[in-house]
Amino acid sequence: MKLLITGFNGFVAGSVIAHAKGSWEIHGIGRSESPENQPGIYYHSLDLLEKEKLSTLFYEICPDAVIHAAAMANIDLCQTNQEMAERVNVGVTKTLAGLCAEHGVKMVFCSTDTVFDGIKGDYTETDSPHAVNFYAETKIKAEQIVLAASPKNVVARLALVMGLPVIGQGNSFLADIIAKLGKGIEIPFPANEIRTPVDVITLGSALVELAGNQFGGIIHLSGNTKINRYQMALEIAATLGYSSDLIISANSNAMPGRAPRANDASMDNSLAKQILKTPMRTLAEGLNQTLNFKI
Repeated sequence: MKLLITGFNGFVAGSVIAHAKGSWEIHGIGRSESPENQPGIYYHSLDLLEKEKLSTLFYEICPDAVIHAAAMANIDLCQTNQEMAERVNVGVTKTLAGLCAEHGVKMVFCSTDTVFDGIKGDYTETDSPHAVNFYAETKIKAEQIVLAASPKNVVARLALVMGLPVIGQGNSFLADIIAKLGKGIEIPFPANEIRTPVDVITLGSALVELAGNQFGGIIHLSGNTKINRYQMALEIAATLGYSSDLIISANSNAMPGRAPRANDASMDNSLAKQILKTPMRTLAEGLNQTLNFKI
């Protein structure tokens, strides 16, 4: 069975690769230089915006499933570069969804908890998304494209992803916290943003499972702990043995020059607990898992 992963050098993809290794023939697409070759893992350097090259590569690989993890995910950058955000987050997804539908391939699309406006919290899969920034708008459009392309496709809405990079670097806020706390640097964290963080190890396992099972539709991949980002940072600092004095409470919607954020994007993970073998974890359990994970 062949698994194609976009965003090969990213944070989420690294965990996917670690969990798929040995069970799948893995093909990854990224834009950086080719990493060191490993048995059963094949890297393809490609700009996903090049439709013809992507189509040719897709035909050559003939994957059995696709996990689309690549995205323009910086919320503020999307707000100020809307044309590019639309091309990457919507256009590339449309191209991939079309290729998957044409070849009868299951697609697992990585969406986000921030498709919700944050007014009520504890969102379920049946709640209607409503964007408060342009990044969320692109993800909502992409979700609709993926779901319309095939009933076997999956829209996996990811909660705030916590953890350390498994393979490669990626964008890990936990790694950033550890680096700054180690240097005694104060770090602001928004107390207004309530989330249900999921650790990257659990997430990688869940995405690989979704690529190989029969589920189709929307699913929320989130942890069991509902917490604001300031309190989350305090808990992380305490676990790592750093002073809580370095964690500063902030309000993300009061910071100038930033796109709006949803205040309570917490998600209900009951469906994931029902259909997945991968267990959803608390913040403490997830933190312990990511700090001690070995490939």
